[in-house]
Amino acid sequence: MYKAFWRCTAFAGATAALSVTGVAAHEIVGNRFFPATLTIDDPGVNDELALPTVSWFKTPATTDGPGFKQRDVSFEFAKRITEAFAIAVAPRWSKIYAPGGPTMMGASGAQNLETSFKYRLYKNDEHEFVVSAGFEIEWGGSGAQGVGAERFNTYTPTIYFGKGFGDLPVDWIRPFAITGQVGYAIPAKSATITVSTDEDSGDQIINTELNPRVLVWGGSLQYSMPYLKSAVFDYNLPDFVNHLVPIMEASLQTPVSNVGTSGAVTTGTINPGLLWTGQYMQFGVEALIPVNRQSGSSVGVIAQLHFYLDDIAPTTFGRPIFSNSMTSGRPTLGY
Repeated sequence: MYKAFWRCTAFAGATAALSVTGVAAHEIVGNRFFPATLTIDDPGVNDELALPTVSWFKTPATTDGPGFKQRDVSFEFAKRITEAFAIAVAPRWSKIYAPGGPTMMGASGAQNLETSFKYRLYKNDEHEFVVSAGFEIEWGGSGAQGVGAERFNTYTPTIYFGKGFGDLPVDWIRPFAITGQVGYAIPAKSATITVSTDEDSGDQIINTELNPRVLVWGGSLQYSMPYLKSAVFDYNLPDFVNHLVPIMEASLQTPVSNVGTSGAVTTGTINPGLLWTGQYMQFGVEALIPVNRQSGSSVGVIAQLHFYLDDIAPTTFGRPIFSNSMTSGRPTLGY
């Protein structure tokens, strides 16, 4: 559960303009099961583990040079404190190297640690609708500068929502659902100042780079084959097909203020993919298609193995810390 998938280039710098982060959460609203999405967060508040999330992509070219290839490996652990409130932590490791060059020669290291807090505000089972509010902190200085980790914190308040179409009267539409998020990333420092020395004159050069505030937004459109079988009609399809959720995500960001040195171009990706959901875990893979040249020039890929801890161990570490009742599991989906 959590976070933006791409960062604005002003945050990551010329050699690490974009970053991939894992997402983790699933939510049950009436008969609707919202699976964990890979490149945006969803409104879920649950006990879960994404291990691992792996991605490969190419950062966009800048005025300082061509783009770089980047490989990210991350995991995320989400723990419910109460039925409606959860905390998640998400470390991530990156490898950045020049296209065509040896992988071992690139820079590598941890990205800044991210912590998120999420509270479910409203849930309507009849209309398969849910809204949550979250607050994410990227801890500046906890990662390696060589892979673009900034030295300052970034704070991102966010609203998440999910809506299933199961309350509509048309059977073929009912398995569809949408989710979305809208966040506002606020850097703790309005500008980053660096000092360099001119090799010829020996004079000091002061460079000021503004750190913009960024609207982090996106959504998903998904079609649930488990929902089709359990809540609409069982077509006796192969068991593997009945576990699939075709999905299309969009993960975008738009600098909206303090953009003097970064510009205000929206960047991000469109991400078609496929999820396989089981009783205790799911696996997903998506393509990462840049929306414009500022977002990249080639298609990447992201894959994730995700475990539902609240289904694996509902009486122990898969339940809220403060709870008088035991809740677990999704609606009967034919598993």
